[in-house]
Amino acid sequence: MNQKTSTKVFMWSAGVTTILVLLGILIPKPFQATTQHLRNVITTNFGWLYLLLVTTILMFCIFFIVSPLGQIRLGNPNSEPEHDTTSWIAMMFSAGMGIGLVFYGAAEPLSHFAISTPNAPLQSQEALADSFRFTFFHWGVHAWAVYALVALALAYFGFRKKEKYLLSVTLKPFFGDKVNGPLGTIVDSITVLATVIGVATTLGFGAAQINGGLSYVFGIPNNQFVQIIIIIITTGLFIMSALSGLGKGVKILSNVNLILAIGLLALAIVLGPTVAIFDTFTESIGLYLQNFFRMSFRAAAFDDAKRTWINNWTVFYWAWWISWSPFVGVFIARISKGRTIREFLTVVLLVPTVLSFLWFAAFGTLSNGVQMAGTDLTRYATEEMLFATFDQYPMGIILSIVAIILVSTFFITSADSATYVLAMLTEDGHLNPTNRKKLIWGVALAGIAIALLLSGGLDALQNTLIIAALPFSIVLILVLFALLKELYHEKNEMGLEITPDRQPKKNEPFRSYED
Repeated sequence: MNQKTSTKVFMWSAGVTTILVLLGILIPKPFQATTQHLRNVITTNFGWLYLLLVTTILMFCIFFIVSPLGQIRLGNPNSEPEHDTTSWIAMMFSAGMGIGLVFYGAAEPLSHFAISTPNAPLQSQEALADSFRFTFFHWGVHAWAVYALVALALAYFGFRKKEKYLLSVTLKPFFGDKVNGPLGTIVDSITVLATVIGVATTLGFGAAQINGGLSYVFGIPNNQFVQIIIIIITTGLFIMSALSGLGKGVKILSNVNLILAIGLLALAIVLGPTVAIFDTFTESIGLYLQNFFRMSFRAAAFDDAKRTWINNWTVFYWAWWISWSPFVGVFIARISKGRTIREFLTVVLLVPTVLSFLWFAAFGTLSNGVQMAGTDLTRYATEEMLFATFDQYPMGIILSIVAIILVSTFFITSADSATYVLAMLTEDGHLNPTNRKKLIWGVALAGIAIALLLSGGLDALQNTLIIAALPFSIVLILVLFALLKELYHEKNEMGLEITPDRQPKKNEPFRSYED
């Protein structure tokens, strides 16, 4: 893809984003109703596709780990990792899940227990077990497998094949140089559009949670004016972080995030029912593994009530992870040079998943415990549930303050990562995009979030992201098989026994699409 095509990507993605934002501002209610209808149609009629696709992607990731293909390095045979393992994990975790864990850590298990259960009567012992089993399922290896596929394909073609760091390039094994034309423009424009919409909605909802915490703890008014101030302040911080580069601002903030998250988790475990938390963690992992395949393919074809729950939760999450995979995948790929495929996939699939399980076990145990003790947490808004939970435990004010700081740093890290990715994607896949393009995207993201916050159009834009997951699913299928084709081509070129320390012929990467 040349500079001219890169400009087209910028113009097309910016144009479509502008149209969607204007619809959200000018006619928020009709836009919300229309997108909600389309979202319901898609989740109702294509839920089976999401269930099959995400589980298939996970199975292929496991295959890549255990097969000889796992020895291939993402880069030259002698490449060394660009970032130390701790920072690498911190950055991928912050971009992929961070703010969502704080937002839903107490709320999702509570919801499955006391508001909308997948199987059992509300607030029953069975509902309590299901609340953790399904939360683990929604935030576990399936989600990270989707991210891992996009990241692996980009890192493999970028660092190993010396191609540009654009999602369209991963389709070259099927389409060759056609990806440099309209096809590539469409794929890369969808990638940019999904990133803009996803991060803009996150900025809006993140500001709401920060405001909710400040309101609950300090009595600061919970309104749009305060949320706009929060967005403006955090925008200045994440733009400064993005301008400083990956090795400085983004990396440092991600490490701070990890330290704060571990600190908050440790406090919750020590101050809460410690034994109950670890019992829940252990028991829920067992239930998760025991029911793994049943949940993975659970379409509830013969039970309309359960099918509605699955569409509203599991199918929604699978569509959400698919729609977020362009942004998170590009970012994880960018920071993963020098890892083997086996190391890359093992860490990406397992480490964030285990951390998420422990997080939900801790904060879900706290919130469900408060609910069972007689305090009705369901009357609080989602962004307030965590703080209302902390209020019932020793040092609750300390826990709440740390949580507010943590969600703020996760907020900044997600946004500066997105700013970096958007600048990359609209500068022809350049690994180190210009500060000018980062600044443009940083300001644009904040402006979109503020405009939609004022008009009430954030929910409609979120629905649009879920709708976009359907066509992007086709792209994911193509990426999966293009990657598989090229990996096997390299395996055959290097011999039956893969020896990844061998240099390719003439010191050039193997490319089946150039044979």
